[in-house]
Formats: sequence, C-alpha cells, structure tokens
Amino acid sequence: MGIYLVSVGAQEWLDGDEDEGGKGALAAALDEELRRRGLAPYESVPEAAAFVRGSGLSFEEKLVPPMDGFGALCREHLSPGEGELLLGWSVLVPFSLDHAIRLPVESAYTDETVVVGAPEVLALVQRLAAVIGLPVEAIPEACDNLDLTMWFLEGAAKETAESRPGPWSENLDTAFYVALYLRAAQHSLRRGCPMTYC
Repeated sequence: MGIYLVSVGAQEWLDGDEDEGGKGALAAALDEELRRRGLAPYESVPEAAAFVRGSGLSFEEKLVPPMDGFGALCREHLSPGEGELLLGWSVLVPFSLDHAIRLPVESAYTDETVVVGAPEVLALVQRLAAVIGLPVEAIPEACDNLDLTMWFLEGAAKETAESRPGPWSENLDTAFYVALYLRAAQHSLRRGCPMTYC
C-alpha cells in the first residue's frame, strides 16, 4: 500500500465509474470550470500507453520517504502561496493555470480536488533543484516503474552523492521529492497527460 503519483490516460480520465478509478466526474467539473473562466476544455488527454519499461510513456512513483525536509525547503525558498501551489494539489494538468482550481469532487485523499498547472509546478521545483544542486542529468528520467523511487532507495543515489556531493546529498529524502515533482511536471508536459495521487 502507500501513496503513488501516477499518470492518467484518456480512458480512466473520462470514465464515469469512480469505483473502478474513473475520473469522469472530475473531468466534467474541470471542463465546466475552464469554460467558466473563458478557457478551452481539456479534451486532448492521450490514451494510456502500453507498459514498456524505460519508455517514459507512463509514470508511477511511490511516495516513501518522509516529507519533512522537503516541506522545510519549500518554506525556506518559496513564498507561502508558492508552497501551497507545489504541495497542495491533487491533480496536475499539462497546461498553465493562473490560479489553482478547487473542485467539489472527492480526490483520493481529500473531499475536494485541487488542480494546478504543470508549467507552474515545474518552474517552482526547478528553483528548488537549483537551490540544492540536484544533479538532474544523473537521476532517472523514465519513471514508469518506480525507477526514481528505487534509485533513491536502493543505493544509486548514495553512490552518486559520493561522487557528486553537494547540498542535495545532505538530505536524500528532500532530494527525492524535488526529483519526484520535477519529473512529474516534465512528464505531464511531455505526454500532455494529467497526474494524480492514488
């Protein structure tokens, strides 16, 4: 068990059967709110890709380490509003939103769904990556089968930290969440898909 951050394909996004993980009610509520704001509805969700390890077509990572250090990093280097944007969402979409959208639709862990744009999340987490000197090119880019989670938990991160020390290596739990949100935002934008927790 535990909390996972995953990409969502078109069938799941549009499916109205919430008992089977369908997000149809959420998709409809989001489209209605986007139209109310004078924006185009989100209709270009790609189909979920067949799983091919290392393809980068799907995303699944598990939130295992404690988040205390990441929360402290956000409080130190982001404004309260920026921290809320980065830490408070339940759905990430691959287009820009001026403000988070709060929808009266249950998410996996709360009574409402908070939708934010991947471009805004990416900009914030890139700042944090720069602050800690995260060696972005050294961490897994394809995150389709807990690749990032395992990189941090099974020793590769420690090995990289020994050869490339820096602020990032002083707290690998914090570095994990910076890398996680960085890769999630990049994946959402690259594939044009929503991301959510399950």
